[in-house]
Amino acid sequence: MKRIVRRHRDADVQLWFEDEACVGQKGRNAHVWYQRGQRPIAPTDKRFKSVYVYGAVRPDTDDAFGLVLPHADTAMMSLFLDAFSASLAPNVHAILVMDKAGWHVTGRLKVPQNVSLVHLPPYSPELNLVERVGLHLKERYLSHRVFADVPAIVYACAKAWNDLLADKGRVASLTAYPYLKQVWTSSGWYKAELTTPLRFFERAIPAWPLRRPSSSYLKIASICHI
Repeated sequence: MKRIVRRHRDADVQLWFEDEACVGQKGRNAHVWYQRGQRPIAPTDKRFKSVYVYGAVRPDTDDAFGLVLPHADTAMMSLFLDAFSASLAPNVHAILVMDKAGWHVTGRLKVPQNVSLVHLPPYSPELNLVERVGLHLKERYLSHRVFADVPAIVYACAKAWNDLLADKGRVASLTAYPYLKQVWTSSGWYKAELTTPLRFFERAIPAWPLRRPSSSYLKIASICHI
């Protein structure tokens, strides 16, 4: 990481963390308040349609960038990196920390010039800040839900992401890991400062098939970013 900082001395080097979370009709359960001695009842679904929430956060701030995509693979990861790169300020170079999933380490992955990838050691999800963000999203917004179809899942993920960002200070709290104080950036020992207000927009991206007999395509993806 220090080598990346030295190579980009003239840039504002920022530390970001990235991961993907699968959200779908299979659903999940979570703890709920209920009457003592009574077994809680929750809706469940046994169907299998799903999407992936690609998310990147800047630790100890509310800065975040998210994209809902149909798959977790190299093509979708390249698309996410392009959109993330475009969201950065002109003089920013992002160090993006992630795990070693196959689509993160393949040589076919297209990495923009203003982004450098750093991979975590194997079997160390506790070091990735986005794990806590994803867990919070699922437990707070996406548990005990039944989704009619893929567009419903996309909408629910986008709304959950934006509700999370609207909760000022929540992302900063979830990502304030003590070990980050030892991470070196261009400004010295890592200290992030929130300088940009929250905003949200939607953009059409290359669509994915819905596996229907017709040739219809879903032409919607929700992007939430700082």
